[in-house]
Amino acid sequence: LGPITGVPIAGNGRNAVGGKSPLTGGFGASEGGGFFGAELKKAGFDCIIIEGRAEKPVYLWIHDGEAEIRDAKHIWGMYIADSQRIIRKELKDNLVRTMQIGPGGENLVRYACVINDLKHAAGRTGMGAVMGSKRLKAVAVRGHEEVKVADPDKVRKLAKVMVDWASAKPRGAGEVDWGLGTGAWMTAHVLSGNLPTRNFRDGLFPNPEAISAQTIRDTILMRMDSCYACPLRCKKVVKVDEPWKVDPEYGGPEYETLAALGSNCGIDDLKAICKANELCQKYTIDTIGVGATIAFAMECYENGILTKEDTGGLDLRFGNADAMIKLVEMIGRREGIGDLLAEGTRRAAERIGRGAEKYAVHVKGQEVPMHEPRLKRALGLGYAVSPTGADHVHNIHDTSFIQESAWEKVKALGILDQAPLEDLGPNKVRLLIYCTFTAILDNCLLMCSSVPWSYDQKLEIIRAVTGWNSTMWELMKLGERVMNMARVFNIREGITSDDDWLPDRFFHPQTAGPLSKVAVNPDELKNARRIYYRMMCWDEETGVPFRGKLEELGIGWVADYLPRQ
Repeated sequence: LGPITGVPIAGNGRNAVGGKSPLTGGFGASEGGGFFGAELKKAGFDCIIIEGRAEKPVYLWIHDGEAEIRDAKHIWGMYIADSQRIIRKELKDNLVRTMQIGPGGENLVRYACVINDLKHAAGRTGMGAVMGSKRLKAVAVRGHEEVKVADPDKVRKLAKVMVDWASAKPRGAGEVDWGLGTGAWMTAHVLSGNLPTRNFRDGLFPNPEAISAQTIRDTILMRMDSCYACPLRCKKVVKVDEPWKVDPEYGGPEYETLAALGSNCGIDDLKAICKANELCQKYTIDTIGVGATIAFAMECYENGILTKEDTGGLDLRFGNADAMIKLVEMIGRREGIGDLLAEGTRRAAERIGRGAEKYAVHVKGQEVPMHEPRLKRALGLGYAVSPTGADHVHNIHDTSFIQESAWEKVKALGILDQAPLEDLGPNKVRLLIYCTFTAILDNCLLMCSSVPWSYDQKLEIIRAVTGWNSTMWELMKLGERVMNMARVFNIREGITSDDDWLPDRFFHPQTAGPLSKVAVNPDELKNARRIYYRMMCWDEETGVPFRGKLEELGIGWVADYLPRQ
């Protein structure tokens, strides 16, 4: 948890899960929203460290300063709504919060995720598989302790700021719109080439509005939910009765899901996407990972690398919604070809061979999120150097800086010179680094990036809650410290600068559309990576941090894990 978790301020409802990623073999971390984090803080804990492996399935029960391990054999194999009901019944409390894995985590799907309250996912890096490997089905939490703050009056005033802002029903940060959540910009993404289509191959998706947040609102939306103490309400809850029944307990699809299981698989059937999303929640599978892996399999199938004999009779053409839904379940159960695809695109491509590797869109083994690096050049560099594999959260989104307000905001970080959208020179690389540090700061504070607090307001919140007189410089160094520690961890695990690279797909233009003549230039990317390493005080060829930088950050001890320089 973060230092301000549990305090009723908007955007403060997140929690983090970390471990060694089964996808990349390196640093793994993921964050999710909801109510679990606040409940854990009220139970008297800031962190849970799980070591070793249980002999049989268990769940952890944490309540008001106490913790106990309970038998979970009777709920192992269940979907998470069913197991949550049983846990709450056993504990005689329907307000117990749960963080769980479903059959996908139990079956060690490498991109399995961890989900709390049935619909808030810590989605990336395979942390659900880590829980499954430990035979830990769930963590159940209940707390009644009040979270104490340094300045209660100031906290109340700050909380009111965002409540008043939200009452105007505004746009949030990034793509979050009032009453729509994420996914409201599908047509704009097509017009700019930013909507991944058919495994990032194509640039035109014929009917983007069919899978947009607006269409969800107008057809199948039940309500918008929120996270702890947040007035923004960006979480969709959908209900579908036919042709597939979708349980509203499991929420609804976000932008990444709409794109990964929709356009990237060539599918414009909104109800099918919602069904696949529900299955991902039940099985606790990352929608980005599974959507990208299915898209990879579809392209292999269309190119004759996979056949119906390989797929168990499934016609894995792009656009086949029935096959996509079936494949999600096969992956969650590790049945048939689902067992292979549960390994993720990198390992699946290696095992398939026959040229399948060229269709595997991943960085370091983690599938690429639903944002286009041929359009967003600095984002692409951010994908390449990310310690977790491709990630869109601790990154920059170049197109945000089309707006003058974005440049105004980063002036507080000392960024005074603007850089063009297509630039990948020193100014843009510096901007990427600083935006990465501030995004990591949000991950450490566990504040949601969709709630548009300014940097000064975040400092005020920290001061009001903790009493710490923090500065933005101090908090930026926190982000830098995290990046360096993650870098050393990865080097220790055998990840090198060769892995700081984009997949081959992005070095070629899209087949049609706005980016049909645009591709990432490998020489430009290599030069930008060298600039990035220099600015980070890492060796410009190997990417190994210099001991002096680690000592300046107060973590000189981690240099002992590095090869001799």
